Amino acid sequence: MKRLHNIEDRRVLLERMKTDTRPRTTLSFYRYVHLENPQSIRDELYEAWDRMEVLGRTYVAKEGVNAQISLPSERLEEFQTHIEALGWLPNLRLNVAVQQGKSFFKLIVRVREKIVADGLQDGAFDVTDCGKHLKASEFNELTDREDTVLIDMRNSYESEVGHFEGAFCPDVNTFREEIDMVEDMFQDQKETNIVMYCTGGIRCEKASAYLKHKGFKNVHQLEGGIIEYTRQAKEAGLRNKFIGKNFVFDERMAERITEDVIAHCHTCGESCDTHVNCGNPTCNMLMIQCDSCVESSKGTCSEECQAFVQLPEEEQRERRKGTKARGGFMRGAKGIARGGATPRSRQ
Repeated sequence: MKRLHNIEDRRVLLERMKTDTRPRTTLSFYRYVHLENPQSIRDELYEAWDRMEVLGRTYVAKEGVNAQISLPSERLEEFQTHIEALGWLPNLRLNVAVQQGKSFFKLIVRVREKIVADGLQDGAFDVTDCGKHLKASEFNELTDREDTVLIDMRNSYESEVGHFEGAFCPDVNTFREEIDMVEDMFQDQKETNIVMYCTGGIRCEKASAYLKHKGFKNVHQLEGGIIEYTRQAKEAGLRNKFIGKNFVFDERMAERITEDVIAHCHTCGESCDTHVNCGNPTCNMLMIQCDSCVESSKGTCSEECQAFVQLPEEEQRERRKGTKARGGFMRGAKGIARGGATPRSRQ
């Protein structure tokens, strides 16, 4: 029986990705659809995608599928034919990345309880009953109105480096925190036009369905998220209302949409929007850090981590044994205020 998991060493996979000179296409897609047997679908996808040299991360659940992947550009047509033949993904939109690059090095397809963790326990909540989808032109028109509330449904470390003009950007680190916050903050605006957006559409689609379930009457979402909006705006010659970088969850870390730098180095406070992970693998803290601070701090977030990475490699390995990386997001060391606007009040 064919093994349906990749067990090769991470370093081998990374080196293979770096030395492969073929053009690759990075894309993402999702679909909320009721699936009876996620495990069999997972196995079917892994086997087919492994043959097509697909790399990336995909989650399958009873509520649907969520994929961020890359594949050799020469096999894109083959992949599209495969998707169409599945039957349960009709008229699927593939969000092609704004900026291409070496985004993934391993194929991962996993069964999850949900394709987006939301913390919601409401059994009557139907994720397929979502808000109205807006194309780029419709989004611009509606968000130009003073009585529209625009909400960024991403985490603070994403919106800090880039967001839409006039958007309310909640200071949270998880989607489940944000859903609760948005519902509470806008309880008295259930008749107001509410527009939500995220990277590719998957989070704001679930959030829009939840707000509708909670009695919000005029809920909208940006079709295809920031990625599709950027493509449509460029193609139609529209004013692009997004400022800065679009954070992405792969090796690229971000796609630059405009040249505006709206964030600051978390170490020194200088203008900077480059995300890095702490060089101490037992820490791995995500932070924004300028080139100067990367050099002076050895790419670490603290004096403790800097001291760790200067230890002999053998001692580092011994200390790492049985230790799980802390992860998380580093706040600005000098209390730098993060990007984003305050919510518009209904006038």
